[in-house]
Amino acid sequence: MEFSQLRIFQAVAEEGSITRAAERLHRVPSNLSTRLKQLEEQLGVELFLRERQRLQLSPAGKVLLDYSSRLFALHDEAHAAVRGGQPAGDFVLGTMYSTAAIYLPSMLARYHRTYPEVNLQVQSAPSGELLEGLVSGRLDAALVDGPLQLAGLDGISFCDETLVLICPADHPPVRSALDVQGQPVFTFRRGCAYRLRLEAWYGHYHATMGRAIEIESYPGMLACVTAGSGVAMMSESMLASLPGRESVSVHPLVEPFASASTWLMWRKGMVGANLAAWIELQKTTVLPPTNSTEGFRASA
Repeated sequence: MEFSQLRIFQAVAEEGSITRAAERLHRVPSNLSTRLKQLEEQLGVELFLRERQRLQLSPAGKVLLDYSSRLFALHDEAHAAVRGGQPAGDFVLGTMYSTAAIYLPSMLARYHRTYPEVNLQVQSAPSGELLEGLVSGRLDAALVDGPLQLAGLDGISFCDETLVLICPADHPPVRSALDVQGQPVFTFRRGCAYRLRLEAWYGHYHATMGRAIEIESYPGMLACVTAGSGVAMMSESMLASLPGRESVSVHPLVEPFASASTWLMWRKGMVGANLAAWIELQKTTVLPPTNSTEGFRASA
């Protein structure tokens, strides 16, 4: 096996498609197909199961993906060690969508300027999927909803958020989930920490949550709420960044549902030079204010 083959295998496993993996690696699909076939022939096993339009990992493929992640981590660790502990090689950071949009742009720019030898890759997903990526070794670190007490993981606080419910502009005040029960809810797919908080808020009031309509972007959620189609939960900082935010009404939530904390998490004992550099950068970065409701159509 060659590292280049394993890189291709990992990309296809994560993308579920040779075409998307080829785009990610800037190569032609036929080249990836040939290299994968060669790898399967060398190992004497099938690494993927072809299901409809998506490639699913076979049992052997799942085993190889785990080992591949560990091999890449060791490769980067060795590379940093021989360079005297200087950050270099691949560094894969997972993040929630809202964190990526609001807090990361300036930090990513600083990291790239300070450590040009690092190939920093950012992958956005719901918290649940990010935690799976950490445990499997696919991610070196992740910004997730916390704080977390999970065996095998360490972390530090990144930022605090205030969550609000947004409704159509003419919606009456929302004092509890009973005031919006049965209405459609726009949210991310299962595994999203904010979705879990929203479900818990409905449960706290013994209110019936309306049909969950999964939308993979906050601008999309805002547009649907503006059109009067339902309600959504998001952070004040995220809402403050969206054009058209004045077209919805904003309703505060009670504790413990109003507060959320984002944490940087990693596997215990796996703080290499790249992650250590990010942690130091994070400590010296002044994040933008999180509570900015000025200009919102607020309802108490």
